[in-house]
Amino acid sequence: MKKIAAVILASTIGAMSFSSCTKNFTDLNIDPNRIDRVTPGSLVTPTIYGMSTYFTERSRDFTWQIMQVGLPNPSPANGIHRYELNENAGNGTWNTCYQWMRNLREMRESAEFYDQPVYRAVAATLQAYIVGILTDSFGDVPFSEALMAEEGISQPRFDTQEEIYNKLISDLEEANTIYAAEGEMAGNDVLYGNNKESWRRFNNSLLMRLTLRLSKRAEFNSYDKLQAIINDPEQYPVFRNNDEAALLTVTGLPPYDYAWGRRQDYVNFQAMGQFFVDMLNELEDPRRGLFMTQASRLVDGAIQPIGYKGIPSAHSGDESQFDFSPSTPNGDLMVYTALGTEIIEVIMGYAEVEFIKAEVALHFGDMETAEEAYEAAVTAGITQWKNSEMPVGYFENEQAAFNGTMEQLMNQKYLALFFNDYQQWFEYRRTGYPVLPTTAYMLHDGVMPTRFMYHNNVRRFNPQNYQEAADRIGGDDVMTKVWWEK
Repeated sequence: MKKIAAVILASTIGAMSFSSCTKNFTDLNIDPNRIDRVTPGSLVTPTIYGMSTYFTERSRDFTWQIMQVGLPNPSPANGIHRYELNENAGNGTWNTCYQWMRNLREMRESAEFYDQPVYRAVAATLQAYIVGILTDSFGDVPFSEALMAEEGISQPRFDTQEEIYNKLISDLEEANTIYAAEGEMAGNDVLYGNNKESWRRFNNSLLMRLTLRLSKRAEFNSYDKLQAIINDPEQYPVFRNNDEAALLTVTGLPPYDYAWGRRQDYVNFQAMGQFFVDMLNELEDPRRGLFMTQASRLVDGAIQPIGYKGIPSAHSGDESQFDFSPSTPNGDLMVYTALGTEIIEVIMGYAEVEFIKAEVALHFGDMETAEEAYEAAVTAGITQWKNSEMPVGYFENEQAAFNGTMEQLMNQKYLALFFNDYQQWFEYRRTGYPVLPTTAYMLHDGVMPTRFMYHNNVRRFNPQNYQEAADRIGGDDVMTKVWWEK
């Protein structure tokens, strides 16, 4: 908001200055050699890379802790895994989402100027991705009037989450028809290399995500709408395999640096969570070695590996209670010492689409289809990672064999959403799964926080609209449920 205020001030000063100038003077000061409007395709890569890299970092720093995937070690007191969310916990998310939303606004305007409607569709797809995370993190947020300081709106109203979702879904529907029409992409596209059909599949997969998120709102008929999408793959093509998914390949070579500049920044002072590790152990899951190192114990002066073993989240803070060194993140997953080695950052995986199909089938009692989609989803979640193969006989394990329960479905979805921004948190809030253990050292009586508090600058510079939004949602508190949770 400080930046917006600065823009208003600069605009005001500029208007006062130029009001005393002649038209000829203004014309003379237009540089004919300077490009004053970017091409829409030039905005695609920086937006994708910027958002993906930021939320890869946030997955580790926030989602791991709140969803008991991993935690800081040592962790003597407080922390997110003990459900401590201070008023600034969401500031980075707020700033980052609005930063890249500005790119999308410029993309739409440039698409209109150059008559390239396909980039209006791309802007709608990326907007659903970004604003979906934003509103699921905060609830009601500035949207329709956001980023309009240059038009004189320095205190935007907060759209309701219902309004936001209706707009995002409507725009995705329109984008789907634009992608199906004639017209090619010709920009810098680090995700799909200007493959319009791939963008259409990403768009419609996001449409499925947003539609499912509203499953608790009975008036929205999410499962019926999803079934209609599933039944019409020609009209609504979605991800069919990992190659089509929104998995960003990053080499570590400039300008596409890894999310962590140094391997030790990703690995050190982190322990894997006991709940997450135990679930993988019960499944004898091949992702264990990819995600983490083996734990060890000192035996007769020698370090002995003891398999994969984590420590409990929200523990007492007394590190002496652990007589072993827990599993830690495997650096090779995200930061290779040899730059140029490819890793992936998850924007949206194919596994998520199949889990949605499985849940829809489960809802309608179609167990055969649910099992087929469940196995496809689990397989995709395992094989999307580099050097990870689906082991023979995986579903023969009693823990992995389809049992027709929502809990099993969501437990496996939890594993598949590893390193996927805040999606584990959002899905837990929607379904209550996985059932996470609680401890006496958690705040809020062991009840998980459900949102971030609004950015503190909003309270200072947009107080009236802020207060209206806070009152409407039930209070600007981390325990307030957003619209789709109620």
